[in-house]
This record gives sequence, structure tokens and C-alpha cells, in this order.
Amino acid sequence: MTQTPAPEGNGASTTAMDKVADIGRDIGEYIRLQRNNAKISLRQLSKLAGVSNPYLSQIERGVRKPSAEILQQIAKGLRISAEALYVQAGLLDLPSGGPVADAIRADTELSERQKQVLLDVYESFRRENRAARTSDTDTQPEE
Repeated sequence: MTQTPAPEGNGASTTAMDKVADIGRDIGEYIRLQRNNAKISLRQLSKLAGVSNPYLSQIERGVRKPSAEILQQIAKGLRISAEALYVQAGLLDLPSGGPVADAIRADTELSERQKQVLLDVYESFRRENRAARTSDTDTQPEE
């Protein structure tokens, strides 16, 4: 696969490699933010996640892009959902759910665990209401 370089003087064009680098930086920044929110040092997280301190540092700085397995280990160490890291890393699409779910996900004062619990409860209410509406229409007499 050949890559066409971005035309000189056009900052809007990016190559596939630039996009991968951006994702690496984004996931690293996100991990650092979550680690700081959890008040865990880099060394503590590396121990909890079972990855080396230098490697975790490289991930946070955007030098390395971790695999799904490493992200899962980091999520476990941070006590957040692996899905949150997968979405941030571009491995999964952001789940849909409308403005309420988006607001929950965007709330910086909630932990990832709290967000997931709220989303689970919210979705269970929505399923329950859909099922009730379906059963109401099924039991109404035809005219």
C-alpha cells in the first residue's frame, strides 16, 4: 500500500500515519487523565496493569499505541471499563444512546464505573418501557 504525502502548504490534509499518531496521543492523554483522577502514580498503575513502567510512560506520551490486551490490563488497573479505552483508542465505535447517554459519558465528575452503572440502569428502563409499549399495542382490540 503506497501512501500519498500531504501536499506542501496544506495543513488540512493528513496521512493515515498521522491519524494513527493522533489516536496514540489521544489514548495516552486519556489514560494519564484517568490515572490522575484515580490518584495513582505511573509506577503504581504499571504494577497494577502488569506492564513495565517505561512502556506505560511511552503509551501516555503517545510514543506507543497499545494493543487491545494491554488496554484491557490498563483498564483493570484503573478500574474503568475496557470498552471506554477501546472507544478512546479507536478500536470500538462510540455506543449510541441519544443525548442522555452522551451527557452521562461527558460528565467529568463521574468515574467510568459510575457512568457505566448509570448507562446500564438508563438502558434497562428504556427496554422495560419499549416492552410495555409493545405489549400494550398487542393487547388492544382491533377496530
